[in-house]
Amino acid sequence: MRVSVFGLGYVGCVSAACLASLGHEVIGVDVNQVKVDLVNDGKAPVVEERIGELIADVVRADTLRATRDVHEAIMGSDVSLICVGTPSEPNGSLCTTYLERVTEEIGAAVAERGGRQTVVFRSTMLPGTCLNLLVPILEKFAGGTAGVDFGVAVNPEFLREGTSVRDFFDPPKTVIGELDRASGDVVAALYDGLPGEVFRVPVPTAEAIKYADNAFHGLKIGFANELGAVCQALGVDSHQVMDVFLADRKLNISPAYLRPGFAFGGSCLPKDLRSLVHAARRHDVSVPILAHVLPSNADHLQRAVELVERTGKRRVGMFGLSFKPGTDDLRESPLVELAERLFGKGYDLRIYDPNVNLSRLLGANREYIETRLPHLAQLLADSVDEVLDHAEVCLVGTGDPAVLSALPHGDGPVIVDLIHLPDADARRAEPGYVGLAW
Repeated sequence: MRVSVFGLGYVGCVSAACLASLGHEVIGVDVNQVKVDLVNDGKAPVVEERIGELIADVVRADTLRATRDVHEAIMGSDVSLICVGTPSEPNGSLCTTYLERVTEEIGAAVAERGGRQTVVFRSTMLPGTCLNLLVPILEKFAGGTAGVDFGVAVNPEFLREGTSVRDFFDPPKTVIGELDRASGDVVAALYDGLPGEVFRVPVPTAEAIKYADNAFHGLKIGFANELGAVCQALGVDSHQVMDVFLADRKLNISPAYLRPGFAFGGSCLPKDLRSLVHAARRHDVSVPILAHVLPSNADHLQRAVELVERTGKRRVGMFGLSFKPGTDDLRESPLVELAERLFGKGYDLRIYDPNVNLSRLLGANREYIETRLPHLAQLLADSVDEVLDHAEVCLVGTGDPAVLSALPHGDGPVIVDLIHLPDADARRAEPGYVGLAW
């Protein structure tokens, strides 16, 4: 394929050289004449493992050259990868200046080119940037319609500095945010033959995935460092702790707990987090990540309260009360906390949980509910239908089959989904459905 790559920094330089080594005919574009000259001389403008020899090889093979001329690059290519920087503004917001500028220049060149050009944004940008900012710029300057007269896609990169060449040829995944099928086909063809799963998704999803990855990487590093500091203060070998932690592939290093849902609770997680943070403070160890896990959890629960408030309705039904399906344990259940907040705000509440029977609650479980929700007896319903007959708003916090099968579609109560129902994707089109975080 004939490819132009805009921006010859780490991402653009590596992408251009690697694509050229796959047999594509690549033109690198940069405003910096020094970078252009270095590439044309077969030298790398960045310091990176293997990149020097790779650029030398592909320039010698005449599959990579560089220019400052945007018009020349567009005329000599059928697909353009945008790899310009998106730095932070002083207030932390995303700077899109370079993206906007190169998009204008590409659009103007596309207007003269004729034929279908596919513009692929590889720069990291927030969801909505492509469709709401860059596509209108392209359409204005190219004088056509995106997805019809020219292609548009978002193709985030997952290249780590220091190992970016290896990461290109052995990617963890390939993500293609396609405006239309033809645009996605072009991007998929660029990487044909490379390993790793390919995900073809809507454009905003592709934009968000890079942020999900990097936020989690930062969280993991921060978590490990904070836990290490606490362990050191307590006289524990932190690396030994983490070796055992990492050996658990069932819960720790796995998809477990990594799906958006409702707040966590129960007899272990809240108290153990409180104890760990308290121990850190006693030893004057700052742990801002660990210290904010419980406040974050509380904020997520508050989102459910606010969703009910926005409906403007007063009769509320709740399905589920225990902190986890298949148990009657109510200790620190987020659903008990949610019920308490709604009851305290004067909502007319009915609750059904097939596993919760007030007469069977014993010990600490009963003591907890008598302290937090002493009016539970008058709120509990005997059946799903009793709650549905009462409610204008239904909060679904359980996946119990009897509840799921009875939930109405279309006209009926507002469904506030706290667990991501099995048919959530289909329900999104219904006016009475609201997902907590999806």
